[in-house]
Amino acid sequence: MRIPTFSITRSGLTATTKPMSASGTLHQAGDVIGGRYTVLSYVGEGGMQEVYRANDGLLGRTVALKAPKNRSAAKRFQRSAVVSARVNHANVAKTLDYVEEADRAYLIEEFIEGKDLGRVLKENFGQFDPLLACRVFHRLAKGLAASHHAGVVHRDIKPSNVMAVGGENVRDVKITDFGIAKLAEDELAEAIEGGDDSITASQTAIGALPYMAPEMINSMKDAGKPADVWSLGALCFELIAGLKPFGSGLKAVPAIQAAKLPPLPRNVTSNLQFKASAEELYALVKDCIVAEPGRRPTADQLVSRCEVLCYPTAQREFGHVSSIKNPYFGFITAENGSDVFVHVDCSRP
Repeated sequence: MRIPTFSITRSGLTATTKPMSASGTLHQAGDVIGGRYTVLSYVGEGGMQEVYRANDGLLGRTVALKAPKNRSAAKRFQRSAVVSARVNHANVAKTLDYVEEADRAYLIEEFIEGKDLGRVLKENFGQFDPLLACRVFHRLAKGLAASHHAGVVHRDIKPSNVMAVGGENVRDVKITDFGIAKLAEDELAEAIEGGDDSITASQTAIGALPYMAPEMINSMKDAGKPADVWSLGALCFELIAGLKPFGSGLKAVPAIQAAKLPPLPRNVTSNLQFKASAEELYALVKDCIVAEPGRRPTADQLVSRCEVLCYPTAQREFGHVSSIKNPYFGFITAENGSDVFVHVDCSRP
């Protein structure tokens, strides 16, 4: 018997999806890349690239086609693609191919139906309940450990670089954009070395800054695997707290360098249903947010410690409150029409 787990969204009812721009600037539907990949639709963009949904004409599958905005970045893009192809894990988006055509480079990656964790947080939850956050953290630690075993460091772990499979249902998570790791690293290094104005002008730097380890701010070249562990901890804190641990923009820099993690909001720890899981996860996160890189746990150690976390694996579903019997309990009707008992103490923090 499968017990559905319901998540209460900001609206209190069902999830909504924010419409995205209909087209990119580099390609349109019907364009064929490398004689094999036909662009189907525009998905979105980040500071470094535009992303398209495409059809692989050779193997008959849907793929993500990623094109860097900077044409001169082809060599760095190729190096990143070769390195990222070494990583093979269920919680990492797989690099499938690399194509050069008309002085532009393309990365072909596994296409993931869903949306990134940043959008899920902003549009659907605000913050994750600690039980869901434990599951997400465990999966991400596994993906990060696999990449580190392959000798691959991401250096840009943040919510927008983690895809939630199934969108707001968060059936699983996959770390993306290992294939542009070198591009991101170079742009971040240039922005940081250029000072405050350069950081402010770089969309990549502004987006990455709240999750950067102190050594990344001091010297990007010295940032290794422990920097990814710090970023994972900062990301997880945001999941359960609903806010970035050190703030956003340039004001985050001194707080990051001080490496003092703020306490969890009271609404997370006051609910007895979530208190134990929240405190266990916070202890893990706190160990990731340590100024000295050598004192942070490795990704493998995080995976081992996550093995003792207690969280449900039942598929989460969305529904709407169909009846309230008194101020404390009622029933939620799932999308399949079944009714599930709910008590106010069972809602997220």
